[in-house]
Amino acid sequence: MAPRAALVVPHSRQISQRIDRIAYQIYENNYQEKEIIIAGIVKNGYLLAERIAEKLREISPLKVRLAEITVNKKDPRAEKVKVNIPDKELKDKVIIVADDVLESGRTMMYGIDPFLKYSVKRLSTVVLVDRDHHSYPVRADFVGISLATTMQEHISVELSPASGGTGSGKNDAVYLM
Repeated sequence: MAPRAALVVPHSRQISQRIDRIAYQIYENNYQEKEIIIAGIVKNGYLLAERIAEKLREISPLKVRLAEITVNKKDPRAEKVKVNIPDKELKDKVIIVADDVLESGRTMMYGIDPFLKYSVKRLSTVVLVDRDHHSYPVRADFVGISLATTMQEHISVELSPASGGTGSGKNDAVYLM
């Protein structure tokens, strides 16, 4: 019999509130910047980046650019990690790398790697859920939800695209399985 999923955050509104709070924290830490780049790790990390960028555009004068990081999550060394912004445009920029769940830190570590090759102004990380089972020396600078879980449990995140996209956040959920 398959394990039952427990809804960790009971209302999608709470997830939206946490994303908004993260956006405010990012703005507070970067209010003197003209431009920041929010780079989301493929799929849910990118959706989180979109949602944060949308809120930042609403609450601040910052120019916010979105980037997508493509990394093979099962075997990050199998393929080169790619970022869809030209290298020269990363110089002296504030970069914020986003992912949905920080578990061991492996995906985030590989997601950060392309930015370490360039002279960026500052590099920060953001996650919606931090499980605190880090095997790598990675931490999240901005966290929506911190969960104490066992290694046998799995976190599943469902995010809708920014409201400019096809969704509005109504079906956002965090499940513990």
